[in-house]
Amino acid sequence: MRQDLASTDLPFLKMHGLGNDFVIIDSRGRDALVSPELARAIGDRHRGVGFDQLAEIRDAEEADIALDFWNSDGSRAGACGNATRCVGRLMLDESGRDSVSIRTERGVLSARRAGEEVSVNMGHPQRMWDEIPLSHPVDTDFLPLEGEPVAVGMGNPHAVFFVPDIRDVDVAGRGRRVECDPLFPERTNVEFAEIRARDEIRMRVWERGTGITLACGSGACATAVAAHVRGLTDRTVRMEVDGGWLTLDWREDGVWMTGPTQTVFAGRFDLSFLERV
Repeated sequence: MRQDLASTDLPFLKMHGLGNDFVIIDSRGRDALVSPELARAIGDRHRGVGFDQLAEIRDAEEADIALDFWNSDGSRAGACGNATRCVGRLMLDESGRDSVSIRTERGVLSARRAGEEVSVNMGHPQRMWDEIPLSHPVDTDFLPLEGEPVAVGMGNPHAVFFVPDIRDVDVAGRGRRVECDPLFPERTNVEFAEIRARDEIRMRVWERGTGITLACGSGACATAVAAHVRGLTDRTVRMEVDGGWLTLDWREDGVWMTGPTQTVFAGRFDLSFLERV
C-alpha cells in the first residue's frame, strides 16, 4: 500500500448521470491519491465499488477545482462529460452559485445550473487528425474504415458511425474492434447513432477502457457535432442514450451538454481494502 493511503481517511461518493456511473474522490487540500492500481481496484464491480469512470477533485489556481478522470481498467480518460456534470452539481450546491469553473485536460470548462439539471460547456470539438488524434492524415469526416465514421475529439477521441437502425448494431463486437484499430494511437470511444429527426438522435456507445455504458457525455457531444458536420441535424438536438435523454447545443463558445445528475450514496474505503492496493 502507498504510504499516502496508509494515513488517509478516504471518503467517496457514488454518482451517476443517466446511468453513466462514477466514483468521486475529493483530494482538495492534499496531493492526488489515485493511481492506476487504485483505479482498477475501485473499479472492480465485484471486489471494489465499480464505476464507468472515476473522477478525482483537486485544487486549481485558475479554476474553482480541477478534475482528473480514470477508466475502470486503470487508464486515464482525458474527458468525461457526465462526470463533469455530476461534480459540477456538487460544486454548485457547495458554493451556492449559479456557475463554477472546472479545469480538465481539455482546459477550463464552465458548469451552470439549468433548472433541476446541469449544463457543462465541453469546449470546441477537435476536428484535425492530429488533434483527435489519429495515426496519420485522413479525411476526418469519412474515416477509411467500414461504415466511414466521423472522427471527433472532445478531449478524448471518438469515432461516430451513422446507422439506419441502432437495434441491428453489435455494439460490443464492433466497438471492441474499432477501439483498438491502428488508426487510433490512443484507442477510441465508438458511437453508433440513428438519426430520427433534424433535432433528435438515438445513440449507443462503446467507451474505451470500459465497454458499453448507459451514457457518455463526451460521446454525446461528439455525436451531435458529427451529425451536424454531415448535414444530418441542426446544431441543437435531443439525444436518447441507453440511460435517458441529454440536450446538446453546439454554440460559438463550444458544445453545451445538459442533463440530470444523481448522488447515490457516500462511503469510506476500508483500510483492509486499501492495504491490498
